[in-house]
Parts: sequence; structure tokens; C-alpha cells
Amino acid sequence: KKAHWEESKVKITGGESPSLIYDYYGFPPESYQITYPAKGDPELASKIKNLLEKANIPSEIDKNRGFDHGMFIPLKLIYPNANIPCVQISLLSSLSPSAHHDIGKALSSLRNEGVLFIGSGLSFHNMGAFRGGSGATEKSKEFDDWLNAVCCEASPSERKEHLNNWSKAPQGKFSHPREEHLLPLMVVSGAASEEKGKNVFSGPILGAQVSGI
Repeated sequence: KKAHWEESKVKITGGESPSLIYDYYGFPPESYQITYPAKGDPELASKIKNLLEKANIPSEIDKNRGFDHGMFIPLKLIYPNANIPCVQISLLSSLSPSAHHDIGKALSSLRNEGVLFIGSGLSFHNMGAFRGGSGATEKSKEFDDWLNAVCCEASPSERKEHLNNWSKAPQGKFSHPREEHLLPLMVVSGAASEEKGKNVFSGPILGAQVSGI
């Protein structure tokens, strides 16, 4: 099953009070009792659609779609009071890095209106390696070093080029056998425009080196 919301064109949550979608499997019962009653923001959803249209990026507002774990899990940790209206957008099923960069670029002006972009994913996502214990440490570190250099040191144009070709990075395909957990980074990279990234977390998770940027 797919771990992230993927559609043939960009879908945008447009409901006023979206429900939660527990789109994960095999976890303890209490993980399906999590609540996060954040409101939606139909006005922001419309702005997102209009900006995407101006950039010739097909999109559609889905007023019935709920918030999935890619939204409510990190936000429950960051904003536990659920007092910030939220909108979630889908990934593209094409999994094209450049297309996701273009989505972020098209929406970058929203940052000037106080909209916070969160690229919810994971810098390393090889479930087999996670289950295998510490064997992923060195390989994941190779990719993690590359990713931090690209996001935090390279120029914006170099960053875009490198991220578009992430699969050629050291241990790229080992770190992401399927790239749906990496693509949210492409969106926020596009939205960042000329700004460089900053590492805000670095450490081991289940034997793999992981970063937050």
C-alpha cells in the first residue's frame, strides 16, 4: 500500500473540518485512537489552486478528503493544541522530482502571507534496512551527507539539479527504494526560492542516519 497521498494531478484538502485518515498498518491499537481536530482552510485551498493554475499545474480541491498521518503525526508533536488551520496537498503519482519542485515554486508567494510549508516525509526510508538493524548506518550516512550538502550548501540552481537527480546520489536508491518519502522535500525546496536550507535535526533512527532540513 502507498504510504503517501498520490494523485494524477495535485489534490488539495478543502474541507472546513477534515477527519483523520489512519493510513498505516500493523501498529498498536492506541495509534488508531490519535486525535488531531485541526480545522481546514477552504480560503487557502482556493488560493493554492489559483496559484497552481497560473503556473499551468492541474489541480483539484477535494472537500471530502481527510488529513492523513503525513499531516497529523508531525503536527501533533509540533502544534499539539491543533489550533492552526491546515491544508494538505497530494503528491503526484508520476513521482517526478522536477514537477514537485515546480509545485513549491508556484506556491512560494504564500510564505509572504505567513503560510508555513512542511514537507512531511523522511530523509531515509528503506523499511527493509530499518528492520535489519544497524546495517544501514554507513550507507544511510553517505546519502545523508550528500543530502545536507545539497540542501544547505549548494546554490538554489545546483540544489534543484541535484535533487532532480537524487537517484544518482551516493546510496540514493538504497536510501529510497521508492521516493514518496523524499518528494515532499522537493516541494519545500521549490518554495524556498533563493534561500538555503538549514539542518534542524540529525541523528540515528532504527540504525539509520536521518536529518530534518
